[in-house]
Amino acid sequence: MRDFHFPGRSEVFASNGMCATSHPLGAAVGIDILKRGGSAMDAAIAGAFVLGICEPQMTGIGGDLFALISPANSNKIHAYNGSGRAPAAASAENLRAQGHETVPLFGADAVTIPTAMHAFAEMSEKWGKLGLDVLLAPTIHYAQEGVPVAPRVAFDWLDASKALQGAGKTHYLINGKVPKAGEIFRAPGQAEVLKRVAKDGVKAFYEGEIAEDMLNALNTLGGVHTASDFANVSSNETTPVSGTYKGTELFEHPPNGQGATAILLLNILKHFDIAAMDPFGTQRAHIEAEATKLAYDARNRFLADPDHTTKLDHMLAPETAEKLAALIDPKRAMPSAAALSEAVHKDTIYITAVDRDGMSVSLIYSIFHGFGSGIASEKFGILLQNRGAGFTLEQGHPNELGAGKRPMHTIIPGMLAENGIPTMPFGVMGGAYQPNGHARFLSNLNDFGMDAQSAIDAPRAFADGGVLKIEKGYSEQVRAELTDLGHKIEVPNGPIGGAQSIKISENGVLIGASDPRKDGCALGY
Repeated sequence: MRDFHFPGRSEVFASNGMCATSHPLGAAVGIDILKRGGSAMDAAIAGAFVLGICEPQMTGIGGDLFALISPANSNKIHAYNGSGRAPAAASAENLRAQGHETVPLFGADAVTIPTAMHAFAEMSEKWGKLGLDVLLAPTIHYAQEGVPVAPRVAFDWLDASKALQGAGKTHYLINGKVPKAGEIFRAPGQAEVLKRVAKDGVKAFYEGEIAEDMLNALNTLGGVHTASDFANVSSNETTPVSGTYKGTELFEHPPNGQGATAILLLNILKHFDIAAMDPFGTQRAHIEAEATKLAYDARNRFLADPDHTTKLDHMLAPETAEKLAALIDPKRAMPSAAALSEAVHKDTIYITAVDRDGMSVSLIYSIFHGFGSGIASEKFGILLQNRGAGFTLEQGHPNELGAGKRPMHTIIPGMLAENGIPTMPFGVMGGAYQPNGHARFLSNLNDFGMDAQSAIDAPRAFADGGVLKIEKGYSEQVRAELTDLGHKIEVPNGPIGGAQSIKISENGVLIGASDPRKDGCALGY
C-alpha cells in the first residue's frame, strides 16, 4: 500500500467490469461498452479505435495489433496475430542494390499492409457480442467532433511531428502547427472511413476507394504495394508461448512478436538472488541491464516471421538461459551485445479489459514510430505504419525483408496465470523496452511483493544500444555507481514506456492499475 502522505495513484477496485488504457476517453468508452452488455473484447476494440483519434501519434487504423484472450468460463489463453505483411514485390536485394543498409524509416518501403482493421473485425466476430458497427460508433463521433489533446499526447506530438510529410501534415497538424494541450483535434476523413466499414464491413477498407487512397500515397513515393496486397490481407489466431518465474506463469505472444525475449530475460534473472537486492539500487539495475543485453541479442538473431523462426525452443530452453547468465560479471558492464537489427522507438498503445463473465483481453496496437512512416493518404488521412523497418537487410537472416513476410515486432501483450488460472492481463508500452518492462513488472510483483500500481510506478532502467537509460526516479548515487561499473548512463528526455494491468482476485474483484507516465487510467463499474 502506498504512503498516502505523498502524491500517487491508488489501485482501482470494481466487481462488474474494468478497462485500463493510456487515455481516459479510451477507458471510458470501454466501460460504456461493458455496461451495454459487450464483452471484454468489445470493450478493448471500441477503446482501441478511440485511441487512434486520442493518440494519433501512437496508433491508428493504418497499423497492426497483437492480442491475448482468455475467454469466459475457460482457463485457455489464445493469441491473435494482427500484424501486416510486406507486399509481394518487396525485395531486400533491391534495397541493398540502392545502397541501403537498413530499411528507410520514413519511406514507402517501410510500410507493411495495415492489418489491425482486419484483426478487429475477425476478433469481434469470434469473441464479441455487439457487432463492429456498434464498436465503431464512439470513434466516428470523436473523429467528427474532435477530442482535446491531452498533455502527454502534446508532449509526444511535438517531436513525432517531424516525421510527417505531404498529406500527413495536412491531416495531423492544426493550421500547420503542432497542437498544444487542450486544442481540439479532428479526423473527419477517418470518420468517413469508419462509417463505410460500419456499413459495408471490413472489405470496404481493403478494397475500393479507401484502399486506392492508401495505394496512391504509397505508389507516388515509390512503394511496390498493389491492390492485390491489400485485398489478400490476413490475420490469424495462434498459440502463446509461456514461461514461469517464481510460481507465476507468464504468457506472451509468439513470433513475430518479441514476447519470447521477456521469458528468456526472466530465465536469466532466475540465476541471481534479485529479491535480496535493493529494488531501486545499483546491483539490481546492473544485473538486469546485463541480462537484457544478452536476451535482446538472442531476440535479434532468432525472432522473425513465424514461418522463418526456427530456434524458438532453443531461445526458451533453461540451459540457454543458464549459459547466458554465466556470462554476466556482477562487477563490470559488458560491451553492448550486437547492434539491434531493427529500428527502435517507443510509440504504441495498450488496452486491457475484463468483463463480468470473466473474459480478459490484453491488446496492443501500434503504428511503430511516432506517426509511423509519416505517410498519410490524401483523401482520408489514414496514417501508415512503418513496421517494415523492423526487417533487416542482412542476406540470409531469418528476419530479412521478403515478399509476404511479417517483420519482427516490438509490440507484445502479456498475461499472468497462477496455478493454471489466468489472473492478470497486462502490458508495458515502450517499443524495444517492452520485454524488459514485462520482466521488471513481474519481478517487482514476485521478488519485492509490490502491488500492481507500485510495480508500474517504480523507476525504470533500460540497456539500449550501448546506453543504460535511467529514469529520474533513480538516485544520483545509483547513477554514479553504475557509471563506475562501466555503464554509459543517460537520463532520457521522456519517461520509459507506460503500463496498465487488471488483476482478477480470487473473490472476483477486479483491481486495475495504470501508469502515471501516460494520460490514462483504469476505470471499473
